[in-house]
Amino acid sequence: IIMFLNLLSQVSSAIFPQVEAAQKMSNRAVAVLRGDVVSGTIWITQKSESEPAVIEGEIKGLSPGLHGFHVHQYGDSTNGCLSAGPHFNPFGKTHGGPNSEVRHVGDLGNVEAGADGVAKVHITDKLITLYGQNTVIGRSMVVHAGEDDLGTGVGDKAEESKKTGNAGARAACGVIALAAPQ
Repeated sequence: IIMFLNLLSQVSSAIFPQVEAAQKMSNRAVAVLRGDVVSGTIWITQKSESEPAVIEGEIKGLSPGLHGFHVHQYGDSTNGCLSAGPHFNPFGKTHGGPNSEVRHVGDLGNVEAGADGVAKVHITDKLITLYGQNTVIGRSMVVHAGEDDLGTGVGDKAEESKKTGNAGARAACGVIALAAPQ
């Protein structure tokens, strides 16, 4: 048994550093969004830990207009997009827009679909990261049915605005997965 454990330890040392190194070297992630009628592919690229992330892609099947776009806490789709949980919020802030001083890390504002139902996504964001303990890898990307009010809702919409931006139902989602480096 001792010889087996020593061999296992040697094999693990040889394999796991390579896996860990590959994860550290990748500067890209991908989320394939799926919903009942909405679908898309979103790429996240970050050249280094100190650089902002660039989020690009295309989402099809949306109604024309603005749609909330967020990173959610969990990479879980066992109950559709509901399993993705709340917006990714490691610092315990209230909801805001992508340029707000106070916001969830996952608050990316809105994407705009044209008359053809297609939203071309190009966002540069300083809080989204592919590195460290607050990485978005393994979480979910979600596009919502409605417009995100960026935390500015008033009256009976104010409380929910500070949590979700009143963006409505989750139209499509996908797990953010590690992609081959670029």
